[in-house]
Amino acid sequence: MFKGRRWSLVLSYLIVMAALLSGFGIGVYVFFSRSLYRQMDKKLLTLAQSATPSFTEVKQRGEEYLNSVEEVAWRDIFNRDEQSLEWFDAEGEVIAKRGVVKLGRRPKIGSQILPSLEDNSPIRTYTISVFKDTPNPHRPSLEGYIRASQPMEEITTLQEQLLWGLGMGGGITLIFVGIGGFWLAEQAIKPIERSLNQLKQFTADASHELRSPLTAIKASVDVMQNHPERIHPRDVKKIAAIASATDQMKDLIEDLLFLARMDEDSCNLAREWSHIYLNDILAGVVNWFETLAQKKSLTLKCELLGKAYVFGHETQLKRLFTNLLSNAVKYTPAGGKVIVKLYQQNRFVIVSFEDTGIGIAKEQLPLIFDRFWRADKARKREGGTGLGLAIAQAIAQVHGAKITVESKVGVGSCFKVRLPCFQSSRAI
Repeated sequence: MFKGRRWSLVLSYLIVMAALLSGFGIGVYVFFSRSLYRQMDKKLLTLAQSATPSFTEVKQRGEEYLNSVEEVAWRDIFNRDEQSLEWFDAEGEVIAKRGVVKLGRRPKIGSQILPSLEDNSPIRTYTISVFKDTPNPHRPSLEGYIRASQPMEEITTLQEQLLWGLGMGGGITLIFVGIGGFWLAEQAIKPIERSLNQLKQFTADASHELRSPLTAIKASVDVMQNHPERIHPRDVKKIAAIASATDQMKDLIEDLLFLARMDEDSCNLAREWSHIYLNDILAGVVNWFETLAQKKSLTLKCELLGKAYVFGHETQLKRLFTNLLSNAVKYTPAGGKVIVKLYQQNRFVIVSFEDTGIGIAKEQLPLIFDRFWRADKARKREGGTGLGLAIAQAIAQVHGAKITVESKVGVGSCFKVRLPCFQSSRAI
């Protein structure tokens, strides 16, 4: 139980840390990428602005001017092997061009990412508009556009390197978090495990020590009841009450001892397992309850649909089915029905106990397998130790089985036990 809890805590640590690291990594990646884009936009804007003074000459003479001029303002910051400068007229038609980048798209004010005509690679562009002064300073005349462009290969490479770095760093961090998380889980679980083990040991020891005085009380009461002539008539009911209380205490102690042994010796109990014909066990359990069902005017049916074989402890499985059927009979009023079914479903054997009893409230269903659980006054009046379902659950877990329940107040309940099926040549 605690081993699974340790790994559950470690997994929780890892999930939380992975979420935090993912959020941190996304934040760093977005901030870094935006910073790179801003730097490139700033560089392209500077390049486009530096080409503005030559726009009038380029518009008048076109490529001839660019080929004849030796000194231009943008020459020192322009890398013709990576960048591109384009001049457009007011209608967006290309006037002149410098550089290797080919786009073939009309200009659009501001930054933009366009595909290259050559290899469809992403190109970052920045376009500015060029105006000419007019007599009306509030309505300048648009002369055209200048677009500066540059491939995004450098930014893409830096982004990939950042992703690799964040991924490697996050992976290494998660490894150390897993190691640290396991150590923390171990430290957190140790006191709880120690306390629970002490409680289990105390329960087992106390139950064992109580058996002797209870046996003595039971023997004394039996002797007194076997000689009623020695008992004062006014003490008969008192002696019967003592006998009943002694029997209840004896049942409670036996149940506690059983649970304590199940907690401690589940591995040793597996050595006593064998191949079991489940039909015989269920038939015997149902037959044992027939008399009690008749006394309560209940209809008790047993439907064994096929033959089923399992691998387990026969006595424990018999107790599992007895506890479930006992609850069904106990909490079903007169005139009701209790149906026991056995059938196979894929590689599992399903045993269901369906009744038309008082039912269990929906909010109580998660608690029904807790030790000493009581749902309501109706169940308290029926007596018992409150350990029947806890014992059934413990036996099921040891056998790799699962118990599910569906219930509705005033309608009834249906408990289903799903056991791994043992494949045998005798099984149908």
